[in-house]
Amino acid sequence: MAHAGAGGHERDGACVELDSDTEAVVGKGFKVGCISCKMRGEVEATATVDWFFMASGESDFTHIYSYADRVGTVTDERFENRLFWNGSKNTLDLQDGSIYIHNVTFNDTGTYRCYFDRLLSFEYYEFRTNTTKKINLSVVAKATRGTASILSEVMMYVSIIGLQLWLLVEMVYCYKKIAAAGEEALRESALVLYTHTHTHTFLLTQALPILHTHYRGCKYNTLFTHFGFPGRN
Repeated sequence: MAHAGAGGHERDGACVELDSDTEAVVGKGFKVGCISCKMRGEVEATATVDWFFMASGESDFTHIYSYADRVGTVTDERFENRLFWNGSKNTLDLQDGSIYIHNVTFNDTGTYRCYFDRLLSFEYYEFRTNTTKKINLSVVAKATRGTASILSEVMMYVSIIGLQLWLLVEMVYCYKKIAAAGEEALRESALVLYTHTHTHTFLLTQALPILHTHYRGCKYNTLFTHFGFPGRN
């Protein structure tokens, strides 16, 4: 059965080769991933992708799907109307060769193999290269969480708690530093005020007798008397 590619779309940016998930749930859909990046992105290329399947308990691979010239073809009746293209879109330069299986059954358990056949077009010659990848798929009745998933979640919570503790320590440190700076400023202000008052009092004490001597009998007697010096006529 031939059909146009369905699902997904070609994304701009760098190509990254990620491993496929390996656990499908019966009755659900599942994406079997297969990515093969060009080593030189600036070189023009075309590619085709073929998929093979070896069911659990079998010893040979069977060709189940091919994708070329933007058209996919299911070649195994076990996947008729269930298997669709989920890779690169609107291009002959395929780098994502993923497929999508609808309504997964326990019979889909086994090993899948994707095969990239790529033709690189240089200025004066062409070069053909190919890549093969295998995915071991297990089908379960109910989704289970893998150890890696659980560990990742635990590490996420540990990181969050650690960050909160670090922020708390920083806040306490900053509060103590600001409080210490405030106390120091208060001490300096008090010292300046005390020094200024003491100096003013000392100067006034020294100046009053002099003024009393030089301005004896004048109107300053009132000032002298106010500060404890007897007025003189």
